[in-house]
Amino acid sequence: MRLAMSAPSVAVPPSRSLAVAAPLRRLTLAVLGAVALLGAPAVLAQSDGVNVQRGGGAVSQLVPAEAIEQQAAQEYEQIKQEARAKGALAPSNDPRLARLRTISERILPQAGRWNDRARGWKWEVNLIKAKQVNAFCMPGGKIAVYTGFLDQIKPTDDELAMVIGHEIAHALQEHARERAAKAEITNLGANVISQLFGFGNLGNLALGTGAHLLTLKFSRSDETEADLVGMDIAARAGYDPRAAVTLWQKMGKVSQSSAAGASMDFLSTHPSGQSRIAELQRHMPEVLPLYARAIGTTVERLPAYRTNMGGLANAPVDRGDEDKQQPLKR
Repeated sequence: MRLAMSAPSVAVPPSRSLAVAAPLRRLTLAVLGAVALLGAPAVLAQSDGVNVQRGGGAVSQLVPAEAIEQQAAQEYEQIKQEARAKGALAPSNDPRLARLRTISERILPQAGRWNDRARGWKWEVNLIKAKQVNAFCMPGGKIAVYTGFLDQIKPTDDELAMVIGHEIAHALQEHARERAAKAEITNLGANVISQLFGFGNLGNLALGTGAHLLTLKFSRSDETEADLVGMDIAARAGYDPRAAVTLWQKMGKVSQSSAAGASMDFLSTHPSGQSRIAELQRHMPEVLPLYARAIGTTVERLPAYRTNMGGLANAPVDRGDEDKQQPLKR
């Protein structure tokens, strides 16, 4: 026999009920609106290339694109100011920075096919003198690469294009915006509950105090999307997508090398591994034609790709554990 039990009711004073009614209603409407959008059909960026849905999932609509881009611009400016104060911001005449900007300028015209807003972004590319093996692109097109990446990985132009393409893809697919929106939902719910029971405003809005875009952790699916979209836009710009494979082989080797002494911040959120490389190889037939077309040839006539580092070690085993990914360090 199952006893029917009702949960004890909690008496809420009228004044408190009125206080929480508005935020609760806004939260409910926002969540219902996001859920309604989940049924919208996938929108692909183009008929050729990788078959990936354009970014900005339904839940991301809870955070305005303008807000996330404005915050990114502010944080990026702060990063530049701190680097400049330490003499770590590479000057415009640094040949390494010129290389980064040249590669980026070839890739950026391809960005608009993945995100219409990108056509109006004020793109910036900077080089930070630091030993960390790191790179990022914040919402709104704010790119930075650390010298540690150039020194330790020694990327070819094609490999560097894959990294820049990957980071740009995170911004195009609005991964940071989606992560911030999910945090917004969690914190709004916490605020409503805390106000309901008289605990005050315990939650912090995702775009409020203490929120830094570089600390938002991307999921494994985010990383896969960035890999594929990054390969796509780099290939269309005339960079060999096969470099994505050798890049992650290099990353695996450097991460395993105790003699390198590198701070692998990039790998803390971009884990390498055999499964990742296998996924890149699986989609290679989708992007090689884009590359061949960009350089005026055919896939059949493409020479074998060769990197600049022989004897690469096997990439470490990828166990698929998203929880082991750590936020980027600043």
